[in-house]
Amino acid sequence: MNPFNYSVKELKKTANLLRQDVVRMITEAGSGHPAGSLGMVDVFSVLYFRVLSYDPKNPVWPERDRLILSNGHICPVLYASLARAGYFSIDELKTLRKLGSRLQGHPSKASLPFIEASTGSLGHGLSVAAGMAWVAQKNNESYHIWCIMSDAEHQEGSTWEAVMFAAKYHLSLKAIIDYNKIQLSGNVREIMPLGNLAAKYQSFGWRVFKVNGNNIRRLIQIFQRALKYEKGPCVVIAKTIPGKGVSFMENKWEWHGKAPSAEEAKMAIKELNRKNSNLKMQISK
Repeated sequence: MNPFNYSVKELKKTANLLRQDVVRMITEAGSGHPAGSLGMVDVFSVLYFRVLSYDPKNPVWPERDRLILSNGHICPVLYASLARAGYFSIDELKTLRKLGSRLQGHPSKASLPFIEASTGSLGHGLSVAAGMAWVAQKNNESYHIWCIMSDAEHQEGSTWEAVMFAAKYHLSLKAIIDYNKIQLSGNVREIMPLGNLAAKYQSFGWRVFKVNGNNIRRLIQIFQRALKYEKGPCVVIAKTIPGKGVSFMENKWEWHGKAPSAEEAKMAIKELNRKNSNLKMQISK
């Protein structure tokens, strides 16, 4: 059971807080990946505060759901979600990417033993998740296994090996693709086009769901449908806006791996605060 089970309005407010956390963290660190982190905030808000079963007071609870963040470079949104969920202090977010910090530039299980895997080498996360799902199947476990991936890491062949493996064994595995169409050095379609991802997954025997990855209400509905699907692996292709919430970052691949300056961060936080105020007004009506 999720320890929060927030309403849609509460999830929107939480998403705004997470976006502010991400901006502050990356600005303080002077490096990081804001575009993908901001774009995936709504997905993480719904997962951590509505869908996933876990207990921050007992982080290695055997019956917890497992979440693998394959595209580990967007770990700022993972760290912010974990802090807001009560795994560690929000103040610790300021230590992102600093020497001696537990919050590395990619998730490290050596530093944070309550995360499921060290990730960041793109194309490997789905293999890890598939292995976990295979063991869960063998042991008749009832917890759910989720794997978050980027669209661009589907340029890696190892991803497709895991896709085949999961389909062959009809694994109860839930994948989410951050379909934001950008990567470090440009637009995905210009660097290595992916073709029709939905059709490709379907051809491998996966159940495919499509969703606006920045629509919290729709995300709840699709994730619930994914949870009920028990005939094999399924994938949620979540179309997101990179840099979502910060207008000067939105849909610009240049913000994939560039930290905002102090002045740019002030602009971003001001914009997010304004949106948060508007949200509070809507909630009070």
